[in-house]
Amino acid sequence: MNTRGPIAAGSPAFRRINRAMAFGGFSVFALLYCVQPLMPLLARDFSLTPAQSSLALSVSTATLAVALLASGFLAERIGRKQIMTASMLGGALLTLGCAFAADYTQLVGLRVLLGLVLGGLPAVAMAYLSDEIEGSSLGLSMGMYISGSAFGGMSGRVLSSVISDYSSWRVAVGVLGVAGLYAAWEFARSLPPSRHAGRESAPGPGLRAGLRTHLADAGLPWLFVLSFLLMGCFVSLYNYISYRLLGAPFGLSQSAVGTVSLLYLLGIFSAMWAGKLADRLGRRNVLWLVLGVMLAGLLVTLHDSVPAVVLGTGLATFGFFASHSVASSWVGRRARAPQALASGIYLFCYYLGSSVVGWFTGYVWEHWAWPGVVAVLGALLALAMAIALRLRSLAPISS
Repeated sequence: MNTRGPIAAGSPAFRRINRAMAFGGFSVFALLYCVQPLMPLLARDFSLTPAQSSLALSVSTATLAVALLASGFLAERIGRKQIMTASMLGGALLTLGCAFAADYTQLVGLRVLLGLVLGGLPAVAMAYLSDEIEGSSLGLSMGMYISGSAFGGMSGRVLSSVISDYSSWRVAVGVLGVAGLYAAWEFARSLPPSRHAGRESAPGPGLRAGLRTHLADAGLPWLFVLSFLLMGCFVSLYNYISYRLLGAPFGLSQSAVGTVSLLYLLGIFSAMWAGKLADRLGRRNVLWLVLGVMLAGLLVTLHDSVPAVVLGTGLATFGFFASHSVASSWVGRRARAPQALASGIYLFCYYLGSSVVGWFTGYVWEHWAWPGVVAVLGALLALAMAIALRLRSLAPISS
């Protein structure tokens, strides 16, 4: 095992790692979420309800959630860089295949496989950063990775919306697949091999023992539940804000609705800002505050004016990425071996929330429109706030 110390912010290795992770975060989230603003188009082309069209996204996040558990465990044995690179390459190829899907069943099938393949990066990336980066720089590094994810999610949504407005959703998805191939190449050439290769190949705790260890911890199970609630609320917000803005009283175009995803730029800033703030003040003192910002933004979207909806969505986006940055780095600091499994469980719950809550709120939208969606998401975020306040009582070592 390499015995060199952890990598500090500002070093050449730190810059290489963050460059690679920026491409990794971009690729996974651009490919995963490029169909989100296309849901109204899929509903029109394939004669679907809003809940049915949401399956194009929900099935991917569901299978990704399952894959995360296995990928985090396997990466400890066969190599983190190899798993992550293969994940990005496979995801790009499957996205290209989606552009040529003959019908909606085939499209959903390809998106099922896409989720399985993309599961090879997020949990492994979190574990890689937790092992390689020194503790005092981990919040910043995790925030930069999440910023890359935010940029990817934004780019995928905006590009697919604009291209589909002038061409078709198939062309839009194909362009994102090509971008994914380039991102995979940049990732492979930029990321240094793990300096803990010996740890990755060592026997270590088994899957069952690792699960028992993490679930017996005083704080980790609460962070896992929090991730379910956070992502479920955030994806639901963006899933159905498109329907809200396309319909009365707004009547915006597909391109205009897609540009709402530019608010992800706030997430790029807030993830890094919250990561640095948590490194300085402690995660227990930051998490509940940024969750409050997300809840406040959600409530503002109830107003029937475009500026209010945009402002509220921006506040919710800021609060979400800040919360996710703090919570995910807290898992990295608190978890013991197998650390990648802890990251995998966190992200399993994260994407499970995306699938379950994102799908369920489709039915809420159909029956009670936007006020019903806000009521459900507001209740879930209130529960998340209660969990964040409970986490303040954890021992100082985990803060």
